[in-house]
Order: sequence, then structure tokens, then C-alpha cells
Amino acid sequence: MGYWTDPPVPRRVRAVDVARIASVAVELLDAGGFRALTLRAVASRLGVAPASLYSRIRSVDDLYDLALDAALRDDAHLQEAIASAPLRDLALALHRHLLAHPWACQVVSMRAPRGPHYLRLSERMCVLTADAGSPDPLGDAYALSNLVIGSALTAAAAAAERSTPVDPAIAPRYAALREAHAVEPETVLARGLEALLAGLSCPVEADGLTPTSD
Repeated sequence: MGYWTDPPVPRRVRAVDVARIASVAVELLDAGGFRALTLRAVASRLGVAPASLYSRIRSVDDLYDLALDAALRDDAHLQEAIASAPLRDLALALHRHLLAHPWACQVVSMRAPRGPHYLRLSERMCVLTADAGSPDPLGDAYALSNLVIGSALTAAAAAAERSTPVDPAIAPRYAALREAHAVEPETVLARGLEALLAGLSCPVEADGLTPTSD
């Protein structure tokens, strides 16, 4: 159950504005991460009693749903990419969005996004994968979004990747390669996207091998 799939029915005539609740939730999450978002904190920012929020939401889970969609709505660069960018550029725009809002990766991992702006993003990814010749547009859209989300989740570790020692006696090839590698998250993601997009129009049989002509 979530805010978008089972929205609460307002119980008061003078209810708190949902859009304002969403914006404040984004502000708190951006500033302090998951622990910063509570009903009490949102109510304090809005200048109302916590009980007043229950005219529009049921729990902090609803705040996550609202914040996730509001952050995407307010990202002008990502909105432009959804409207007109090719698939690779759309994926990179989503990656930058997730880096700007690290908490969004965590929300997506717990709750399937069902807000109107995330649905438009999902729709566009399905359309673009189908246009690219994918035999399974939804499956490839999932693969694409999972690649982007995973890259965003691990981007913060890129600096530690270079600074943390590696024992060359255990992993000699890895130790040698990492010395010369930039480990730049968006560059690594771009290479992964190129490999994934190159395979969209190639049908795959049940054994996982691409069929060849005799």
C-alpha cells in the first residue's frame, strides 16, 4: 500500500496542502537523509500540529512517496530529458538526479514509485526501449533503471575505491588495473549503458545465447 496506489481521503475541510508537504519532505531528506524525515519535523516546518498532517497522509511512508515524486517533478533537467532525450541521455539524467537526492535510491529500493511523474518516466523508458527494437521493452527498462540506480548507490564509494589498499598477492590484475583507472562513476555508467543499449535489438533465446544464422 502506498500514497499513490491507495490515497487517503481528506478528513478536514481546511487540510494542509499536499504539494507543500511534499516539498518540505524533499527539503528535509536532502538536508539530513532518512532520519531527518518525520511527521513532527514536517509539521514543524509547516507551522502546524503533527495531527494536522493526518488530513492528507497516513504515515511517514506517504511522505517518502510524495517526496520521491516531487523531487523528480522539480528537476528541470530530468523533465527535459523525459520529454525529448534519447535513452542513453535519459538514463544519465536520471543518474544525476539520484546523485543529487541520494535518499531517492533508498526509497525506490523499498517502495515501487507510483507517483505521476515517476509513471511518466517509466512510460518514456518503455517507449524508448521498444523504439530501439527491444523484444522485451519492460524487462530492458527494468535492467536500465537498475543499472542506473546501482551506479548511483555506489557512486559515493568511488573515492574510497582508489584510496583503499589492495593486496596484490591476492588480486594482482585488479591491483594493477585500478592504479591507472579514473573510477569516475558517470564514465563507468556510460560504458555500461553503451553495452546494454547495444544489445536491445538482439533477441535472446531461453539458453541466454543470441541466435545465429546457419
